[in-house]
Amino acid sequence: MSARQLVLRQRAELLCALCCGGSSEGLESVLDLLLSWGMLFWEDYQNVRVPGRALCANTRVLLDLVYTKGDETCRLLLAAFKQVLPEAQRAGLSFGNCRTADLENTRDDTKELHGTAIQTLQTDRPGLVRRLRDRIEGALEVLLDTGSFTPSDCDEVQLPVYTPSQQARRLLDQVRSKGEPAAKVLLQYFQQTEDHPSPSNQESPPKECLSYQKKLRSTVSAQSHFLSTYGGTSSLSLEDIYTEGQLELAQGGSEAQPQTGALGLEDVVGLVGTLNQEADTVLVSGEAGSGKSTLLQRLHLLWARGAVLHDFFLLFPFSCRRLSSEQRELSLRELLFLHCCWPDGDQDRIFQFILDHPHLILFTFDGLDELMQSFSDSEQRHCCPTQCAPVPTLLFNLLQGSLMKGVRKVVTSRPEAVGPALKRYLRKEVLLKGFSPAGIDCFVRKHHRDPTVATRVLESLQSNTALLGLCHIPVFCWIVSKCYKELLGCGEGEGSPKTITDVYLMILQHFFQRRVSQRNTMGIGWVQEHQDTALHLGKLAMEGLGASCYVFTGTELQKCGVTEEDICMGFLIRSKDLSSSTNCKHYEFLHITMQCFFAALYIVLNNNLDRSTIPKLFQPQARQQQPGFHRACLGHCLTQQEGALMEANTAAETPNLQITATFVSGLLSQRHRSLLLLSCPGPTLDRKSKQVVTCLSKGMQKHFKSIPRPVEGEKKSMHAMPGFVWLIKCIHEMQDSRIARDTMAKLEVEHLKLTYCNIGPVECTALAYVLQHLRNPVGLQLDYNYVGDVGVEQLLPCLHVCHSVYLRHNNISDEGIRKLIEKGIQCERFQKIALFNNKLTDACTECFAHLLKMKQNFLSLRLGNNNITAAGAGQLAEGLRFNRSLQFLGLWGNKIGDKGAEAIANALKDSQTLVWLSLVDNGVGSAGACALAPLIKNSTLEELW
Repeated sequence: MSARQLVLRQRAELLCALCCGGSSEGLESVLDLLLSWGMLFWEDYQNVRVPGRALCANTRVLLDLVYTKGDETCRLLLAAFKQVLPEAQRAGLSFGNCRTADLENTRDDTKELHGTAIQTLQTDRPGLVRRLRDRIEGALEVLLDTGSFTPSDCDEVQLPVYTPSQQARRLLDQVRSKGEPAAKVLLQYFQQTEDHPSPSNQESPPKECLSYQKKLRSTVSAQSHFLSTYGGTSSLSLEDIYTEGQLELAQGGSEAQPQTGALGLEDVVGLVGTLNQEADTVLVSGEAGSGKSTLLQRLHLLWARGAVLHDFFLLFPFSCRRLSSEQRELSLRELLFLHCCWPDGDQDRIFQFILDHPHLILFTFDGLDELMQSFSDSEQRHCCPTQCAPVPTLLFNLLQGSLMKGVRKVVTSRPEAVGPALKRYLRKEVLLKGFSPAGIDCFVRKHHRDPTVATRVLESLQSNTALLGLCHIPVFCWIVSKCYKELLGCGEGEGSPKTITDVYLMILQHFFQRRVSQRNTMGIGWVQEHQDTALHLGKLAMEGLGASCYVFTGTELQKCGVTEEDICMGFLIRSKDLSSSTNCKHYEFLHITMQCFFAALYIVLNNNLDRSTIPKLFQPQARQQQPGFHRACLGHCLTQQEGALMEANTAAETPNLQITATFVSGLLSQRHRSLLLLSCPGPTLDRKSKQVVTCLSKGMQKHFKSIPRPVEGEKKSMHAMPGFVWLIKCIHEMQDSRIARDTMAKLEVEHLKLTYCNIGPVECTALAYVLQHLRNPVGLQLDYNYVGDVGVEQLLPCLHVCHSVYLRHNNISDEGIRKLIEKGIQCERFQKIALFNNKLTDACTECFAHLLKMKQNFLSLRLGNNNITAAGAGQLAEGLRFNRSLQFLGLWGNKIGDKGAEAIANALKDSQTLVWLSLVDNGVGSAGACALAPLIKNSTLEELW
């Protein structure tokens, strides 16, 4: 096949490859190469790169232009794509027979043809862009001194919105417009800097910097060698236990692109998914326990070994938890050297290298949600790297680019803690969505070296779907693996773990049992036996949440009555010294969720608790309206004699208190009443339990009252907020079907919308538990979440009350759909499903064909943007041929081709119900169109796409 045919055939794929990340860097790099090879004239370049025009439009102009220029230009275009695109984006593309030798010949031929300075700038353009990135200011200074440039010319080149590469290209473009004299000045500047090379000119950095890099790599490697989360620093090698989580690009408000494969670690920092080229900060967001810290730790370890991130000469890792404890004002220099790695050599020269080469530096900040201060645009601007400032001020200015523009930053946080003030400074957002089913299997087998034990644990999980759904979150998977003896000992009945509270009670029992003589087994009163420890640690946890404090000194432990014996239980671990000059020990809970659990224990077990504590804990709207609300809430958890109220405000306040409230709901369930009765009087437990039920009922009523009246002709619908999902989870933790039934009796809607609500398998379990009690059928819309196959299985108990299920963009595969269809066939009310942009293949179409044959009341099937081919369309046609009810069929964005279109058309030719059919973007040609044409005569069909 000729290169011209390849370009035409792969036009959509080539367009997607250059545009999918939202960055123009790929297109401009391709243009650089084509200019240098003489395949484009300068006028061509200007016609393609029109400022203000959409990236995809510019790319289409390039593809059109190259196609008209003939086969040779198309061949070199494919060669440019092959050279520019990362390996992951080249997958699936064919580049024909372009060879390196041919490219070298093209370069040589081009150089022979051009002899002027301007022509040299064009033929050497790709290399000049790379060399200019670090020398913009020097080049502009020379051009200004010689009169080649005016100050306004310099300002146009150095616009803040341009990346270093874009500034380099704008400079070259300006020089060309100034003529031959300016071009000669620039070339002379390059020649002089090559005679006196600097570290930026692809020469080795100074020996002091190389020595510092070696020491920094060694330090980062030592810090990352053992798993640092869950208190596993002493035994679990990160290399042995690390299991990849599911990474996905945030939608950014745009329509989803076809899935191009799983994101890898390097994609976090790479070009893929870039939305704002001018920004330097990448956000990795995920729920508590989803593996954010471990992901960063893995990235650090691989960089230290030289395995990834080769573009970054230095990597500086920071913990926001520890930065929060830094009381001193620091300069950027002190922040880097004190908190990361102290140089042995010339500090001035090393720091100057960092300032001069920001694009070679990577900062990581773990746990932005644990900072005591929220990110705000009103934060003081700080641009001087040598001037001291409070650590939060340094951090905020680094993230927004006022300080050290050009340094790449990777930040982790829970999604609730990142508001619009920070999001406007993000280069992109990557979502960490926990383990896939294969990931759960992999983690458990890595955790248990005895394959027999691993198999038994996995079998136990498979028999307990609620627990399997929880294990999608890595911290729960770790707890289950850690407590495998307790898990295997509780069987598969009512005593098996079903809720998050069950899992944390299991780890509590596991740690307490470790401190008991091996000959003794704890009985029903094990909580009472360790009540003092629970209250001491609970008070510490509560005070910490009130002050947004996650690291504690020995003095703070003593104030809460925490003893050495309490510490030895293992729930607290030693923290680093936080750069303090004293020998004071610092402690932290194994995990933030563990701190929330102990705070909940304190609320439940403390008989002197203020009666207003629980109602205030369940009022997220009050906390949002009053920034200092947590002081009122948590302050009442402590008596007046137990200390003054804390004075901090944090963006992490609401999610941490919501987690605590979820645990309070679970602990006060009837399920755990007998366990806690020996530690807390029955009437007190009853009172607190009734308070929780009342709070949940009021919270739900508030959501129900916000439902707008339906527009005439439309269904009554409720667009739920994340707070609604949290209340649902609390109801599920109580495991009382009466509460769920009473709650759903008051919900009267025909459509429940839960899009973009961070719905995963854990939330699906809770939703199904509550929604199954709905009195009337509902359309359940869960688009743009991360339900996955495990979540689909959790939803099955409520499928009988759903007339429609919308699961667009949820990472669902054929296996998940197979289980959903098996259940759906048995549900009389189930009539519509939408599965746009998942991971479906031809393997699922036989299930859908069976559904269409069996359910003669099924109305709508939408499978757009998946991976269904002609074979799958043929399978689907078998079901369509027998169906007498389907009104809407959407298959756009698949690969059914003419053959698939013909099969669909033949199956629908006698349909008396079809209203809407979409086969857009399926490679359907003339033969398919001819087969579809008779459908236009269909009396019911209203739209054919």
